[in-house]
Amino acid sequence: MWVSGTLWLARTPALLRRRWLPAPGCRRSAATTYSASADPSRVRALVYEHHGHPAKVVELKNLELPAVGGSDVHVRMLAAPVNPSDINMIQGNYGLLPKLPAVGGNEGVGQVVAVGSSVTGVKPGDWVIPAAAGLGTWRTQAVFKEEALIAVPSDIPLQSAATLSVNPCTAYRMLVDFEQLRPGDSVIQNASNSGVGQAVIQIAAALGLRTINVVRDRPDIQTLTDKLKNLGAEHVITEEELRKPETKNLFKDTPPPRLALNCVGGKSSTELLRYLAPGGTMVTYGGMAKQPVIASVSLLIFKDLKLRGFWLSQWKKDHSPAQFKELILTLCDLIHRGLLTAPACAEVPLQDYQGALETSMQPFMSSKQILTM
Repeated sequence: MWVSGTLWLARTPALLRRRWLPAPGCRRSAATTYSASADPSRVRALVYEHHGHPAKVVELKNLELPAVGGSDVHVRMLAAPVNPSDINMIQGNYGLLPKLPAVGGNEGVGQVVAVGSSVTGVKPGDWVIPAAAGLGTWRTQAVFKEEALIAVPSDIPLQSAATLSVNPCTAYRMLVDFEQLRPGDSVIQNASNSGVGQAVIQIAAALGLRTINVVRDRPDIQTLTDKLKNLGAEHVITEEELRKPETKNLFKDTPPPRLALNCVGGKSSTELLRYLAPGGTMVTYGGMAKQPVIASVSLLIFKDLKLRGFWLSQWKKDHSPAQFKELILTLCDLIHRGLLTAPACAEVPLQDYQGALETSMQPFMSSKQILTM
């Protein structure tokens, strides 16, 4: 209905309060439900006023909900993950830092509660995700500008929607933007169990590409290997195995990769370069080891290898909102076809955020932490 000629308020029929089924591998309380209804008198948000250790500087606070203007959208947040970039941003170690105090979270999914009179792209009940980083998704509800949001289908799993706009987008762009790969070509990557790594495996398989996936050794390495192969990985090896000369024999039936994806740096990135085909490209999108990329001079000269970098925020700056939406819809199509699933995740109520932040910073994390509102 229209109120004061400006707002179209969402009612909350049973359809908007139905229980959403979890994605495979996600843990959820049996009582968890999601609703488009929102108490306008209470907005809870995870706020940090200065940079530092996330579990120490982030606080759960009550905020005022601004009035909805003509081009605004009132959103009830449903779920928002804790990503490495979120942690880095709170620590002050990221390429994009919001003005303080800030609400944490760069990714998530919400449901539209109300829209302003000039809003045409979304309506109450629609699911929306952030169009850019820095929106502050770790809150129960908010009022955003329409251009800050992208509508997504509400028939995809909640966890897939909540984790759609960062890792899968990064994986897809790296697979298609740097080398003209054809079905049957191979790709090698480290940090293969990360959110990006798991998306790379699935999207590569959907494109007919073969993947060589490097992970850190761990006690449950066989369990991890089985998990990644179930996603579509062809080879899974440890960092230690990658350094052994005889490891190349394992890939004798796999064409030398023309693309390497590096999220670690240091020795791991040096080893990826050794496996690249002549003229191949290594794309660096992270630095988990906090060590520089070291490239052999002989490999650069005699194999003519290329070193590139990728940052999704920069890609968005260089491309139109319509192109980003096209990317999102391409990924949603893969989700609908069962070719792309969310990473293993654990849903954590917003008030238990400290445990989620601490867990997200632990090595060998098996589940992505997703805050539920």
